[in-house]
Amino acid sequence: MFNLALLAAALGASAVSASPACSGSLLTRAVPAGGRNCGTSISDERLVEAETHFQANKIAITKEKAAAAAPINVYFHVISEDNTEEGGNVPDSQLADQVDVLNTAYESVGLSFTLANTTRTTNSGWFNKAGPDSSQQTAMKEELRVGDAADLNVYTVGFTSGSGEGLLGYATFPSDYDNAPKDDGVVMLFSSTPGGATENYNLGQTLTHEAGHWLGLYHTFQGGCSGQGDHVDDTPAESQPAYECPEGRDTCSSAGVDPIHNFMDYTYDSCMNEFSEGQATRILEQIGTYRGIS
Repeated sequence: MFNLALLAAALGASAVSASPACSGSLLTRAVPAGGRNCGTSISDERLVEAETHFQANKIAITKEKAAAAAPINVYFHVISEDNTEEGGNVPDSQLADQVDVLNTAYESVGLSFTLANTTRTTNSGWFNKAGPDSSQQTAMKEELRVGDAADLNVYTVGFTSGSGEGLLGYATFPSDYDNAPKDDGVVMLFSSTPGGATENYNLGQTLTHEAGHWLGLYHTFQGGCSGQGDHVDDTPAESQPAYECPEGRDTCSSAGVDPIHNFMDYTYDSCMNEFSEGQATRILEQIGTYRGIS
């Protein structure tokens, strides 16, 4: 799955990051013309450090053992600027549907999720300005995060300005937990939950994608066409993100067309429907190593 001798080749491409883009109104929540934007990133230096540590400390668990374990607790923290749905106050029904979407997506991995609790906070600063490395997201997480490394905290916000402008979501990796436990979790666009107002991205797969990072996966296009890419052998190399649902797209000369249906690409929610066996294996190894799930 991973060849340490080839690790340096993974540095041929820059780390994945999202470019800020203009968001639509709170009523329509249109995603920019570029499509899905994920703010989850890892520097080349950190990638080498993380993968080296992972290989030296790996704890593997079987899919059967994971399936027999207790469900992963999901703690939703709904952040809004007022008490309306358009202002971020996501209905309980959409949160319940979101957990159902997670369970369907991760069934093939052997994981299940349960809605443990929901908090609701009216804070226009957090709602509008929370983003990667922002003071607003730090304050939000410091006040609201609960549980330990095995608990998924999800913050729903508006991403209207600052470092989060135009994003659908971002997440932390399992290997980050020990150094920054309060930062652990997923921040996502409130209107990308199932039945939300963000066209093409309102079937719940934003959280499926960001939870994939939280469980240890990189984007399918990580590293482009060279090196170890996403560090999963059975996801074909992909030079850059795929948007919409471009069937047959093939951007690298290596075997296989681009994995546009994979949850870790950038396509429409309706186009996403799979994790590979290699991704499932990596998830189970990552959470066994870093999240104490076994």
